[in-house]
Amino acid sequence: MPKQHTYVLGLNTYDHDVSACLLRDGAIAFAIAKERITREKHATGFYQEVIDYCLNAEGITLDDVDLVVRNCYILPVPEMEERLVYQDMPGFLPPHERAGAPKHPLYLSHSDKVVSISHHLAHAYSAFAVSPFEEGVVMIVDGVGSYQSDVMEPYPPTDTATPLARESESYYKFSGSKLECLKKVWMEPDRGFLSDEFYNMPGLGALYSRASTYIFGDWNKCGELMGLAPYGRKEQVRHLLELTDGKLHVPHWTREFNQPYVMDGDEKWETSPSMRHWEDIAWRVQDDTENVLLARARWLRETTGAKNLTIAGGVALNCVANGRVAREAGFENVWIQPAAGDDGIAIGCAYYGWLEILKRRRAFVMDHSYVGRRYTDQDVSDAGAKFLVRIQTSAVRSEDICRDTAKLLAEQKVIGWFQGASEFGPRALGNRSLLADPRKAGMKDILNSRVKHRQPFRPFAPIVLAERAGEIFEGDEDSPFMLIAKRVRPEWRDRIPAIVHVDGTARVQTVRAETNPVLYRLLKEFEALTGVPVLINTSFNVKGEPIVETPRDAMICFLTTGIDNLILHDTVVSKNAWHRVVGPLVGIYTDVANLVLSSTRPA
Repeated sequence: MPKQHTYVLGLNTYDHDVSACLLRDGAIAFAIAKERITREKHATGFYQEVIDYCLNAEGITLDDVDLVVRNCYILPVPEMEERLVYQDMPGFLPPHERAGAPKHPLYLSHSDKVVSISHHLAHAYSAFAVSPFEEGVVMIVDGVGSYQSDVMEPYPPTDTATPLARESESYYKFSGSKLECLKKVWMEPDRGFLSDEFYNMPGLGALYSRASTYIFGDWNKCGELMGLAPYGRKEQVRHLLELTDGKLHVPHWTREFNQPYVMDGDEKWETSPSMRHWEDIAWRVQDDTENVLLARARWLRETTGAKNLTIAGGVALNCVANGRVAREAGFENVWIQPAAGDDGIAIGCAYYGWLEILKRRRAFVMDHSYVGRRYTDQDVSDAGAKFLVRIQTSAVRSEDICRDTAKLLAEQKVIGWFQGASEFGPRALGNRSLLADPRKAGMKDILNSRVKHRQPFRPFAPIVLAERAGEIFEGDEDSPFMLIAKRVRPEWRDRIPAIVHVDGTARVQTVRAETNPVLYRLLKEFEALTGVPVLINTSFNVKGEPIVETPRDAMICFLTTGIDNLILHDTVVSKNAWHRVVGPLVGIYTDVANLVLSSTRPA
């Protein structure tokens, strides 16, 4: 029987946000981040789980895959795997994976079907190759990319760097499938304590992560840093980024910044006397970041005359900066990769293989990110079938799930919403979401106290009917991936206070019937009841955990938090009186998640 499809597999490997993307004839068939499977946030390590997920969802084996393209930003994948043979690096290959990795056919592979590419090149393909534009420019800004010695694409000879310099920013133009690098901005290595050079590297994304580490004790709390920034006082801290004649300067982090958050001891972050200082730092680094990105984007437009801009790299998750670029840089259209961070590297690797190696044409537009596998009604039934779940819940099949859910939302219920395929990327876009009514400001505190347990300064995002967005939020740019912050119009701020941040903005997601008909219909039903075409949408998880992937994950989160109702496809799940008895007992005598996990496995 002749082979029916051409498959390309893209992989982000070993360090944070391990992921896979499977292309079927040039279109994304499935994509997944490892964290969704292992339930470990920003999961590192080997890539077998994500490969198996995609192959099993498609019903094929690795032998059916025509090409595998990989990236690891630390080192090229072949060199990384060579080192893992003789170096014990549990952060990149944990002990429980070390024995199994050598048995996998891709580990230490010498097949000509297996290719490795450099980091910003993969980010660039993730941006332009699936954008709706035939031509335009690409902006890639992240924390750290490949070594100069490992970069594959040609770049201007004037952008010189030493072999151990790292990619920080890369700018390209594209036409069809052709990509050309216009500019590289490098970070030269800096001195530090053993392996903390990244903390001191002079780059835009690295500086943002440095501030995140300083304020939150974690380099990967950049979203929290963005949320804290509006609370800071303007101009209280000297510039941390300076751009002069196109050259970026990052001043040294000196002893004037002597109030870092250290997680040892009894002091709580929320009550620290350093809070005012941290707020001022957050304002400064956010303002500097916005100004540098805006200047870079204007340079791109003026240099190329391009009308269309595409963006990827971890800094592209900064929706406040994105909003300024979209409104002020002068481009007619801006498209941002929804998996802009390193999980999206898998998409870029796959499309590099499709376009550059297989020499195929671009024909796919990523107008949504619902690219996980779909779970069956039987999977939903299994999630509620076992004794320890059944005894605590009641489940009712709905004839009109959107109408019935809208009524619950209008009654101020917190809803766990599970529909269709999971989103790829760090933002919940309406298939794995916690939903709530935005009309009362107190709903933000209810969500935090019952489920999310986040810092109170962090805002919750709105979803809105796309055709009503301009009436409620300023600016006409579309924002389907929750990647652009907009100002809430004054006449609406008192009507939807739960989604208005302290600076009057909101991280908007526009919803269209073409890309998510169920979510769109839910918004229409809620509007019919309340006159408000907006809902609070936040990720279906608790703080420190990945977004739920399976019906079983959703049931665990539902039973161990204050979510009022769980919507699984067309089933409404509620907690009954026994939950008040069984839930605390389970929490006392056993690990809740593991118990529910085992109890919801099919017999």
